[in-house]
Parts: sequence; C-alpha cells; structure tokens
Amino acid sequence: MNSIGIDIGTTSICGICADCDSGEILKSVTLSNDSFIETDKAFERIQDSEKILKKVFELVEKLADKDTASIGFSNQMHGILYTDKNGNALSPLYIWQDARGNEIYKDGKTYAQTIGGFAGYGLVTDFYNRVNSLVPQDTAYCMSIGDYATMKLCGKAEPLMHITNGAAFGCFDIKESRFTVDLPYLPEITKDFAVVGEYKGIPVTVSVGDNQASFIGSVKDNDTALINVGTGSQVSVICDTPDVGESLEARPFDGEKYLAAGCALCGGRAFAMVERFLARAAEIATGVKPASIYPQIDKILESKKETDMKADSRFCGTRLDPSVTGSYSGITENNFTPEDMLLSTLYAMTDELYGMYASSGKKCVSLVCSGNGIRKNAALREITSKKFGCQVQVPFYKEEAAYGAALTSMAGAKIKPLDEARRLIRYKGE
Repeated sequence: MNSIGIDIGTTSICGICADCDSGEILKSVTLSNDSFIETDKAFERIQDSEKILKKVFELVEKLADKDTASIGFSNQMHGILYTDKNGNALSPLYIWQDARGNEIYKDGKTYAQTIGGFAGYGLVTDFYNRVNSLVPQDTAYCMSIGDYATMKLCGKAEPLMHITNGAAFGCFDIKESRFTVDLPYLPEITKDFAVVGEYKGIPVTVSVGDNQASFIGSVKDNDTALINVGTGSQVSVICDTPDVGESLEARPFDGEKYLAAGCALCGGRAFAMVERFLARAAEIATGVKPASIYPQIDKILESKKETDMKADSRFCGTRLDPSVTGSYSGITENNFTPEDMLLSTLYAMTDELYGMYASSGKKCVSLVCSGNGIRKNAALREITSKKFGCQVQVPFYKEEAAYGAALTSMAGAKIKPLDEARRLIRYKGE
C-alpha cells in the first residue's frame, strides 16, 4: 500500500509515492512550474492556474497504481485564484510574491496596512482586486492553488480549504478557525486532514500549506525545530498557544497545536547574491563567464571560520518593514575579501533566524535542516548548529513538502495516525 504526495511549488511541482509501512519513497517525479505569465505591472506576480493543473494531473497519472491508497497535497502558501460556480478558473493564480498589497491605498497607508495583513497574502491581494474592480464578475469561490487541484482532481465544483491555507490568506482567527471578513466567495474551512473526494476510487485529502507540510515531512516530534533555507528561509517550532513573539507568526498546525514560524524573505537568496557578485567579478577580470563557482566557495569555507565583517542579509526587507535593506559593515583593509563577505553573509542569515527562534521562548533539543540552501552548504549547517546549540539532522529525502503531503493523506484516509506516520521519517546517517 502506498500514498502519493504532491507539492505545488513556485518554480517546480514535485510528486512522490511513499510506502505506507516503511516510509520509503518508491517513485519521485518533479516537473518545472513554468507557468509564470508576463505582465506590464511591476508589482504583479501571476501564474497560469490551468497550466499548473495540467501538470498535477500528469504527475498523478505517473505515480498512481493499483496499490495507491491515498493522495495528498501541499501548496505554495498565500496565493489566491477565483473560480465560478462550476469550479472553472476565472483568474490566474496571484502568488505569494505579488506585491500589489504594498501599493498606496489612501491616507498614506498601503492596502496591506489598511486591512491588517501582508502583501502577497490572499485576502490582501483580494482587497486590492475588489477596490480596483479586478475580481471576476462570476466569482463563486476563491482558494489556494492546492485547493483548486484537489477540487478538480475529485471532479467537484466547491473547494474545501484546510486551516493551514485559510490562515495563509490572512484576516483569519486561528483560535476560532474562521475568517474575520465576510465575503460571499470564501471557501469552507476544515481543521482535519479531511477527504475532499476521490480520484478513480482513491481518496484525495485537503491540501496543506507548504510550511506545515515541510515540517510534517521532516520532523518526527514536537520538540525539534525546523530550519528551511531555499529562496527565502524559515524557522519553525511547535507551540501549544498562538501567542508567540512579535517576530514570529503563529500558524495552525493540526487543529490542536500551532506552528510558530519566522520568515526571512531573502534567506538563501542572500548567499546567491554574493555568488553572482563574485561570478560577475571573475567574468570582468577574465572576460569569460564562469560556470557555477559554488564548488570553489565550498572549498574556501572549509578553512574560513572567523570574520569581523558584519553583514545584514535582509536585502529583500521584512514582512513588518519592506523598506529594510541589507548592508555590510566593519569593513577594514584586512577583511575586505570574498571569503569574509561569504562568511559574514552566512552568519547574518543564521542570526536573523535565531533571533526569531529565541523570541518563541521554546528550547528545542534538536534541529532539522531542510531545503537546498542548507542541504548543500556544509558551512551554513556548521554555523547554524553552533548558533542554536543543537545537533543538526538532515532528512534522508529531499522532497520534504511532498513527503509531508503523503503523510497527511495517510492520516486523512485513516491509514495511520499522523504521529505514527511522522515516525516513518529518516535522517541521513541513520
């Protein structure tokens, strides 16, 4: 018996098939999410929802077999799309990177500030669209891309949204598990990893936000913190209460506990910026564009352990203040080197996440690191382990969100409880 997990990400769509007894990934397929739509609006980031849906169906067909007992989903959070009463898409997917919420609404306040949310969050995007008459006339529902995929896969016209995606829209009371705004096209919300319907007789469960799915797919217990470093980066811990530090966002987890998440908008992008800077410098010096210089960077950082250069890696701002910029300081004649710039950037990335973690008040006994930005960076893992004072564990499988989607579908389809399913997770070296 096996379970399928599909993660609809911003740049790729990953599907895995996991054995329900051993946890082993039997099959894995990743497709490029090349669905971005060109636009003349600088703030707009949109994707073709139908192109994404076609790839989802392609993945399911590649992965499903006679032994498949459930199908689960994870999706990029915060994005919103609109459908009509028959479940047909009326709009593109406005993704989490869409910045229309930062446009000025009135009295010097942005749309996001006026509604009490962040740019890119579904209901902030929707607020801008409502004010500017951009909500399609025949809209019956709004939803995440994961909700759209599960609905269409089951041949339904009405979405069912998990609380993880509901909260990701903003304007959501996580204690009461309900939206705090009254709109006629908001979807039904569930706390459970509920079954939406069936695809060729296989139960399909609700789509879960990728932050929670990544946690579920890489952390075995609730006393371990998760650090994920990709384009952005996050630190997440399980809490019993939604009352968390100012720099953290409390998110629903499983209907009982909460996930306190701290998000760095730049994250791994900060280190990639330095790599591009050094590669460009090499091109200027030699007249030849180099291939990836990450192998040379890794070698340099094997011996470079200390620096007194100080970096601020918030080059993309923060959720609370988009105007924040990054910087390098403490620069001297002796430390103005590529090695110091690289190392100080890694320290800054770690410091930003640690500050968020410390504000949670929770002391975790171990640390799981996921995402290619830290999986492939031994120096960052070492710095992170020292800063957090925890042993670092790396999941054996790279497809954490898709794996988490498979585990939640096991729970939703009553194959095994979630806590038991999470014990299937393995780490490198075990």
